[in-house]
Amino acid sequence: MDAAFETYRMMRADFELYRHSRFLRAHAELRGELLNALGRAARIDAGTLFMGPWSRVELYASEELKDWFAQHGRLTVDEFETQWWNGHTNTLGLPDAIELAEIA
Repeated sequence: MDAAFETYRMMRADFELYRHSRFLRAHAELRGELLNALGRAARIDAGTLFMGPWSRVELYASEELKDWFAQHGRLTVDEFETQWWNGHTNTLGLPDAIELAEIA
């Protein structure tokens, strides 16, 4: 396997750990209230709101989840990858941002 591909695969695996841990934390703190009525009616997988375009969050997320993201942050894959490659943690300046070393 190509070394660059393997490195990218490792970064994506780390991102999935990060994304899943954020989903579980939000789910617990918000008691499962992650979707608005439109999201529930469309049977959106709430976990998908933790990646992808912000427009999906605006369309399908509950107000509580939007507030949660405002307080705790929401790294996109690109932002996560930048931190992962640079070895920087908590570059968003958020008080409770999960350091990447905690999930690696």
